[in-house]
Amino acid sequence: MKKEKSKTIFVCSECGAIFHKWVGKCTECGAWNTVNEEVGPSKSTIRTSFKSTPQYYKISELTSDKQSHIPTGINELDRVIGGGFMKGSVTLLSGNPGIGKSTLALQIADSLKSYKILYISSEESPEQLKIRAERLNVINENLYLSGENLLDNILYIIDLTEPEMVIIDSIQTIYSEEFESSPGGVLQTRECTTRLLKVTKEKGLLTILIGHITKEGIIAGPKVLEHLVDTVILMEGDQNNFFRIIRCLKNRFGPTREIGIFEMKEGGLIPVQDPSLLFISERRKNASGSTIAVSIEGMRPLLIEIQALIAKSIYPTPQRNSNGVDYRRLTMLLAVIEKRANIPITALDIFINIVGGLRIDDPACDLAIVTSILSSYFDKPVDPEAVFIGEVGLVGEVRSVKNMETRINEAARLGFKRIYIPKKLKLPDKNITLIKIESINELIQNIFS
Repeated sequence: MKKEKSKTIFVCSECGAIFHKWVGKCTECGAWNTVNEEVGPSKSTIRTSFKSTPQYYKISELTSDKQSHIPTGINELDRVIGGGFMKGSVTLLSGNPGIGKSTLALQIADSLKSYKILYISSEESPEQLKIRAERLNVINENLYLSGENLLDNILYIIDLTEPEMVIIDSIQTIYSEEFESSPGGVLQTRECTTRLLKVTKEKGLLTILIGHITKEGIIAGPKVLEHLVDTVILMEGDQNNFFRIIRCLKNRFGPTREIGIFEMKEGGLIPVQDPSLLFISERRKNASGSTIAVSIEGMRPLLIEIQALIAKSIYPTPQRNSNGVDYRRLTMLLAVIEKRANIPITALDIFINIVGGLRIDDPACDLAIVTSILSSYFDKPVDPEAVFIGEVGLVGEVRSVKNMETRINEAARLGFKRIYIPKKLKLPDKNITLIKIESINELIQNIFS
């Protein structure tokens, strides 16, 4: 009997849209050069399934189960995901290779000792995973290990062991024999995730998928992967730094944009109880180019140290290096300083660093960034007991930001005496000196004149 050929399809790596021929621009999401060739299943492998009787419910007849959240006992993680994982949900845990994703997954497995957990590691053998678990002092008699990467075998093991929680490490290495494309491809990743999601919902499991991110810092695989799962957690940090930040990008059952901060030690990831104090504890108070800002991450105020260094350039094109601050925003602030304050910094090398490996996108840190740059330019330290809060506009004005009282209270809690804030902001009396400024020119007159 003649073997039926598999069908060639073209899939967009951004949105997962399927085409029968190659196109330069995806008509679904508008992305260019993202449509790649994939080998789909042959007609004989596609099984026709009859749908069961559709179900529907009146909302008043349903009860919300408040006990369906499963706290891990890891405080920083629980605050990020809204109190714990949800039964019947799929969570995508992503991050750079070697950042600590598998370490965190093992620690989650260790903290849920009363739950039967299946850990599928297709990147390591069960023996290698056990060595890692022993190093982390993970002792859980209900933890089962497997090195399978074939989806059908994984689903069989799930039926056999009947776990309450499943960890897949990693989703990019899982494949199905129904598709001839290689593991990690758009089609394989999407279809494997879809089937795991279906099993998770049917059995009421708690599933964690570990995924990688690309060199551009986005989650590897099709964009539809993020839409399929219930929760997306991004793990950030520098491998040369002790700190790891987990950030919730999507959560169907709780808040988003919350962050949790850990310190990487030999025994694993240790939650940081007071990150504001930790990030500013080693600050040199009499050094130029150093200021303190208050950033809001989710609902948490964080005091962070912003450092700037300005030096005479030896290159035809001056260097601009930003670590933790959006490069485009930094470029805008530099243009505002040069144009509105008439300070010639175009020909100078400028380096910006957020201490601790944090990445911020809070406009309220603008004023602190500008002050750090000016402090380094004039080589004059700023007041070590001062904090700077405010957004800087294109005409050099200092604008109000949200959650101002929360930021001020956090600064006062850690002993700061003075806070530079926008002039038009109206606040009740505080046990701290509030210095109101209208523009960066007024800032220069108050501090650097």
